[in-house]
Amino acid sequence: MAAPIERRKARSAGFVLVMGVSGAGKSTIGRALADSLGAGFVEADDYHSAGNIEKMAAGQSLSDDDRWPWMKAIAEAAEGEVEKHGGPVVIACSALKKSYRDFLRARLGSISIVHLSGAKELIHERLQARQAHFMPAELLASQLATLEALAPEEGGIALSIGEAEDAIVSRALQSIGGARN
Repeated sequence: MAAPIERRKARSAGFVLVMGVSGAGKSTIGRALADSLGAGFVEADDYHSAGNIEKMAAGQSLSDDDRWPWMKAIAEAAEGEVEKHGGPVVIACSALKKSYRDFLRARLGSISIVHLSGAKELIHERLQARQAHFMPAELLASQLATLEALAPEEGGIALSIGEAEDAIVSRALQSIGGARN
């Protein structure tokens, strides 16, 4: 009987998904949003299996079969944040396909979506400059090929990563109805 109670708590918590390809700044913007909202934070990269990390580090793209257990783990982590701290919860996750975002909505309830996007060249530069991350810049093309833009019914906002971090966070907060602390 505990699961339905937990699911109800998660559905009423309020979730923000910061999505986009690797290198778009999901972690940075997601953490800043969580801080501004006084929200919990889930870093999706922390929930990849060792096999997924090895595969990406070797320059191999993930398949849907690789991603579905990861998506489930992310949803469970978001529900856990609600149990530990209450809501809202910000999730930094690529969520490249609409089906992944649909899964999170079905599992968690209403989700505000912030899609970070930018020029391929800028994202590639960011990926090349990163230290100690398993995602190589060579996989950017496969992520861009997999990425499905927000559908109108998803009600999210797409923001350019070409702006300053504060400007992106402010626009995201306006979109989701939050305010800076």
